[in-house]
Amino acid sequence: MFTGITEEIGKIAQAKPGSLVITASRVLQGMELGDSIAVNGACLTVTSFNSGSFVVGVMPETLERTNLGVLRAGDEVNLELAVALGGKLGGHLVQGHVDDVGKVASVGREGGAIIMGFTTPLELMHYIVVKGFIALDGVSLTVVTKDVSSFQVSIVDYTQKNTTLGARRVGDLVNLEVDIIAKYVAELSQAHRPGLTREFLREHGFLAG
Repeated sequence: MFTGITEEIGKIAQAKPGSLVITASRVLQGMELGDSIAVNGACLTVTSFNSGSFVVGVMPETLERTNLGVLRAGDEVNLELAVALGGKLGGHLVQGHVDDVGKVASVGREGGAIIMGFTTPLELMHYIVVKGFIALDGVSLTVVTKDVSSFQVSIVDYTQKNTTLGARRVGDLVNLEVDIIAKYVAELSQAHRPGLTREFLREHGFLAG
């Protein structure tokens, strides 16, 4: 489990089939083999590390569902180690299970903040609500507006400087993870949706009047 608060911006040293080599410093402190780490919001497992870099395995499914497959040497990524039980929850609960990939649709400024718009697969819009949480490349953000197929977030100066989002441009792909609470609410709503009712039977001609 993660919080969506980026600890460090790492850099891709090598992008090989099935693995990524990432240079870093802060997240290496206390790192152990088998640790979970969010790379652009995707939960991956540390398979090896040294004093200046670490290696994570990347499954084909992860490459298909995230933007990790387009990473090349020199690209920067957001890094966050799994939160310790009892640690601070500065953002929101993030699983590191990327739901899909969105695309930057607009970039504008409002005071010191960047207002960034994203298009997203329609099936995810059901889980996105104004003032609700969303993780973009692993960064916990609040939705400020939405319409049928897109939404906007406000990226403050600190987030611009300490994550990769400040360098995103129109057309860039980002990993999306919607709020887990929204997923549970939707699932429970489906579970309690009534099945056959008298109104349904009457509407479809099985009952008169």
